[in-house]
Amino acid sequence: MARNIAFNEEEAIQKAMDVFWEKGYKGTSLRDLTDAMKINSSSLYNTIGDKQELFVKCVKHYTEIRKRDLDKRLAGTDSPFSILVKYIDDAVNVIISGENSCMAVKAAFEVATNDKRVKDILKEDSDYAYRFLHQLIKKAIENGEISDEEDPELLADYFISVWAGWYESYILHKDPIKIKKMARYFIRQISK
Repeated sequence: MARNIAFNEEEAIQKAMDVFWEKGYKGTSLRDLTDAMKINSSSLYNTIGDKQELFVKCVKHYTEIRKRDLDKRLAGTDSPFSILVKYIDDAVNVIISGENSCMAVKAAFEVATNDKRVKDILKEDSDYAYRFLHQLIKKAIENGEISDEEDPELLADYFISVWAGWYESYILHKDPIKIKKMARYFIRQISK
């Protein structure tokens, strides 16, 4: 007779994601994960797999949350430029108030260089963010909110790169004013 699984897998993945996010992949022990998930190691192995499988599921879960956020932003009624500015402001707030920085950035540097599955998930996430930004920038140009001399592809790529740099800068310097100034500068540069 099959045993019933005694925990909600989605909730367990969320709890494990929080641990990986805080401690990183290498800094997280199996004990950290099972304690947070409130399960024993055999339950983990029997339902999800090993630590690596769990990490892959957590990264996927994290990127799905980000996709839902971007979709919700696009469904809003604000102008494309206003949505873009709000997205930038929210990114700054996450950077300067978040204790754990961005899980995708952490995973890209810590794990994706050696794990194709994680790399593929993060690439898909980055591509999704690129399409989101490209669409907003293109619409903002069409609406006259951004100069028609700007290149939407270049700006979308540039923003993704700049955003990762803001994370690095904050990790190293812990200077929220610096991050806010860089964000305001970026917004001024693309404003018409």
